[in-house]
Amino acid sequence: MEIGVFQSDLDGAGLRIGIVQARFNEAVCNALRDACLDELIELGVESEDIFVCTVPGALEIPVVLQQLAASGSFDALIAIGAVIRGETYHFEVVSNESATGVSRVALDFNVPIANAILTTEDEAQAEARAGEKGADAARVAVEMANLSLSLSTLSGDDDDDDDDDDEDDDEDGDGDEGEDEDEDDGYDDEDQGGDDDRPPGGHKAH
Repeated sequence: MEIGVFQSDLDGAGLRIGIVQARFNEAVCNALRDACLDELIELGVESEDIFVCTVPGALEIPVVLQQLAASGSFDALIAIGAVIRGETYHFEVVSNESATGVSRVALDFNVPIANAILTTEDEAQAEARAGEKGADAARVAVEMANLSLSLSTLSGDDDDDDDDDDEDDDEDGDGDEGEDEDEDDGYDDEDQGGDDDRPPGGHKAH
């Protein structure tokens, strides 16, 4: 039995990518964005196929992602932000709610979203991770966009198979009915014609 395997596809040619970037902790977010854009271009995404907009902070990212996803204009989206722990519980609220919102948009609209919202203990950690995190988000977006496009063809193949099966059933059914009609006509002719060579049991005994 042959097993179909979808291979990782990092070819960004022809893909349209939308990016939503928070401005809070702006230096870190700009570093994330620049690394992400550089990697998208490296993967073959055309600059005119990349859309970037900014929002005040991480909590505002999901609502804009939702609008972009609803437009149907993008193959994948990327969320960029930086949440750095402070002295209050606000860090946990922003981290958890923004992540939940990003995931919900992806599931509700069936659009891949790469989450590059950093959550770190301090600014030094955020600065150290920004470059790699931004580039990784670009790779995730491209790979998941291509995978999503490949998987979307499966439903079409299934529908075609079902149609073929229905046609085969119809053809088989027509053939059976035709044979039954021929057999019935044959015996009717024999009964009417009174053929003495008919096989035993071919008529009712009186």
